[in-house]
Amino acid sequence: MYSNYNRNNLIEGEDYYFAKEGYKIFTEKYLLKRGYCCKNGCKHCPYGFNKKTGNTK
Repeated sequence: MYSNYNRNNLIEGEDYYFAKEGYKIFTEKYLLKRGYCCKNGCKHCPYGFNKKTGNTK
C-alpha cells in the first residue's frame, strides 16, 4: 500500500496531470505506489487491466 496515502498530498506532474478536458489522470508511477489495481480502466494502468474484457494481462 502507498505509504502516507492521502489524496490531498498528491503532486501534480508526478502523481497526476490534467487532460485538456479537465480530468485528473493518474500516472503509472502513482498507480504503482498505490499498490493495487482499482479495475476502473485507468489510462496508465501498470497492472494490465482491460476494462472491455475484465481481464488482467
